[in-house]
Amino acid sequence: MSRSKGNRRSKGTDRSGGNREDSATSSGATGGDGSGTPGDPPHPVDRAFRAALYADDDTALDTGASLLAAAPATDAELARRGAEFVAQAWRRGWQPADVVRIVRRELDDTHVRLVAELIRAQAPDDRPRGHRWAAQLAQLEEPDESGPRSDRFTHAVAVLELYRLLLRLPALEPLEEPRREHRGDTRVLGRIRALLAKAEGTGYPEEAEALTAKAQELMARHSVDEALLDARAPAKDTPGACRIGVESPYEQAKAVLLDAVATANHCRAVWNEPFAFSTVVGFEGDLEAVELLYTSLLVQAQSAMAKAEAAQRAGGRRRTKTFRQSFLAAYAHRVGDRLRAAAETPVTDDLLPVLASREVAVTDRMERMFPRTTTTRLRGAGDEAGWTEGARAADRAQVGNRSRLSPRPE
Repeated sequence: MSRSKGNRRSKGTDRSGGNREDSATSSGATGGDGSGTPGDPPHPVDRAFRAALYADDDTALDTGASLLAAAPATDAELARRGAEFVAQAWRRGWQPADVVRIVRRELDDTHVRLVAELIRAQAPDDRPRGHRWAAQLAQLEEPDESGPRSDRFTHAVAVLELYRLLLRLPALEPLEEPRREHRGDTRVLGRIRALLAKAEGTGYPEEAEALTAKAQELMARHSVDEALLDARAPAKDTPGACRIGVESPYEQAKAVLLDAVATANHCRAVWNEPFAFSTVVGFEGDLEAVELLYTSLLVQAQSAMAKAEAAQRAGGRRRTKTFRQSFLAAYAHRVGDRLRAAAETPVTDDLLPVLASREVAVTDRMERMFPRTTTTRLRGAGDEAGWTEGARAADRAQVGNRSRLSPRPE
């Protein structure tokens, strides 16, 4: 499993770097309404930012929050500055789901709601983005008008905590929008989604295995069809990239599972542990397949682990975090073996040059995005019962061998 060596920072470290001047001068506001003239007293928002955003202690936050709480007229300007921080994050390569993910991990639900409101407010002023960006916006948490409202000071503390985090976000590898719109076969993708949904919902392991295997077969067929169409197109497609969340707990096993799914579907995955995601590089149709299969296998793994834990408790054995970690590690390892075996199914000779050229393109794009990576191995999987149960669950979710692939007749 490849792991990015850039942007590796731990929770609580100072990540402001050289960003102070960028943020402090972004508004140009000095007057009382945010558009004053030189010589006017500093705007309360500027005073609060200077007090709170560049320090790490609670006293600085309290000072800044007190300034904002005592000036209700600053609310609109404070929100405008927040939208600027969001736009700055986009310029640094972050996307809505990335920001929400890091806010959820570093702060709490209150801050998640605040950042969702900021992202939603900034969207009308943003440039057109791709379909993944639009999907991320659609998944933002809706504002909760029914809940109790906090007092002005508490709200100001939360806002400053959020802005402090946004200010310190480092630059990420940019994800370029596809050069041309991807027009995959929506009927095939619909069938794949339906098969995986059934696999997740069934209580019968054998049925889940058969449904998952069928879904992988369709993914392979879909990938080959798209490769052939692209080879015949006057303007060739190029590999893209997307980020998929890999969140705690047991994120290492999840990253290994995602890496196995990506490799089996002609993609490459690079894990960024500090920011809880993997970047998957590949052609658009394959990226969609990876997202679908990884999500489904993760759901199946969680369901199987819950059943295994219940059986262990019924037998009088208390299961621990080590059991769950070992379970998911074995699941990821075993599923990886199955997926690799399926990916090695031979194809006809006339397909080899097409698939090989796409593999080279994907590898080249990955190496340009991530010139420095390390390899990470699973650790902490020391519970024998957990490993055994995880391997059994992976066998039930296995991907069956596929028949020899060849171009469909035209």
